[in-house]
Amino acid sequence: MDEPALSQLLADVAGGVCSPDDAVRQLRRLPFADLGFARVDHHRSLRQGLPEAVYGPGKSPEQCAAIVAELLDEPGAPVLLTRAEPAQAERSAAAAAERGFAVAGRSEGSLATLAWRAAPERAGRVVVITAGTADLPVASECTVVLAALGFAPTVLADCGVAGIHRLLASVDELDAADAVVVVAGMEGALASLVGGMTAAPVVAVPTSVGYGAALDGITALLAMLSSCASGITVVGIDNGFGAACAVSRLLA
Repeated sequence: MDEPALSQLLADVAGGVCSPDDAVRQLRRLPFADLGFARVDHHRSLRQGLPEAVYGPGKSPEQCAAIVAELLDEPGAPVLLTRAEPAQAERSAAAAAERGFAVAGRSEGSLATLAWRAAPERAGRVVVITAGTADLPVASECTVVLAALGFAPTVLADCGVAGIHRLLASVDELDAADAVVVVAGMEGALASLVGGMTAAPVVAVPTSVGYGAALDGITALLAMLSSCASGITVVGIDNGFGAACAVSRLLA
C-alpha cells in the first residue's frame, strides 16, 4: 500500500464507501504478510516511497509468483520482479494475469525485470546513457524500473568514449536532463565524461562487459568510484535496478 492508496482508503471510510471493519481488515496486512517462506513488506512504499521488489535469483518460480500475487493483492504501489529466469517470469506473469494485471514493462536480456501496475506519471527528465550496445540489458533493467516508478526515460545508446562525437551529438538532451544514468563497462570512463558535462545528478552503473582486465566490472566500478568529476553516485556492478531507485530518491 502506498500513500495515495492509504489516503483513498481513509476517504472511503469518511464517505461511508468502506466500513471501518473493512478498513481494519485491509490495514491488518501492514506492515507485512507472512507467506512462510517470505515476509512481504506492504509498508515499504509508505516508509520509503519505493515499493518492495522481488529478486528472482535463489527463488523458485512458485515462490516468485506467490510474492508477486501477494503484492498485487494489496492496492497501490508498482510491483517489480528483477533478474527473473524464463520460468520465474512466466509463472509470475500468469499469476498477475489471473488478477487482471498485464505486464507493464519487461527488460531485455536473458534475465528479465518485469513490472506491473506502473505509478502515475512523475515530473523529471531522466536520461539513460550507455557506453556500448552490450550495456543495453543493464540499461533496459534501469528503464523498466524508472517507467514503473512513473518516469519516461530517454535512452542514448552506444555513446562510449572511443567515439566521443556520438555523445556530443546528443548534448541538448543531456543539458535538459534532471538526472542522468550512465551505464558503462570496460574502463568505465564515460561516467567521468558525462559528470563533467552536466549539472544534473549522475548515477553511474558499472557493467560486467569487457575483456579480461575488465575483471567482470571491477575495473569500471573502481574507475567510477575514483572519478575526478565531483558528486557522481555509483551503484553496484550491473545494478540497473539500484540506479533507477537512486534517481527516484534524488527526484522525490
